[in-house]
Amino acid sequence: MIAAKFEARNPDFEAITREGFARQGLMAHLGVEMVTVEPGFVELQANHRPELTQQHGYFHGGVMGAMADTACGYAAFSLTEPGATVLTVEYKMNMTAPGEGERLVARGWVKRPGRTLIVTHGDVFVIKDAIETLCATMLQTIMVMPESESRPAG
Repeated sequence: MIAAKFEARNPDFEAITREGFARQGLMAHLGVEMVTVEPGFVELQANHRPELTQQHGYFHGGVMGAMADTACGYAAFSLTEPGATVLTVEYKMNMTAPGEGERLVARGWVKRPGRTLIVTHGDVFVIKDAIETLCATMLQTIMVMPESESRPAG
């Protein structure tokens, strides 16, 4: 997929995107790495482990969904104003092939940036014997929020 080229509104977009990702407990638990961060684009990867599979030994659809949601969300976040944050409003994901392979790759792109809503697209690939196979695709809507509204009370 050829992504549109965007300019980041925050000069520190890469650092804050990586910092935010580093606070994701689920991604750390799953062993997911943030490989690439560009304005409007993020790539995540995870190695195959038994804990990430379903009953047939394929990567679990929940892992695919979590990675796609996160890649798309951080692609959107990379285009926000300083001090803003993002939250997923909805997504639709289609599985296209079993997640059979050594590595799972999720790529998220911004399709349309907005001040309040950002539409993203994500693809999830499995790598087996150095060949990438599309195994899921996602369309997502992200809500942009001021930092003060993003933290739960407590």
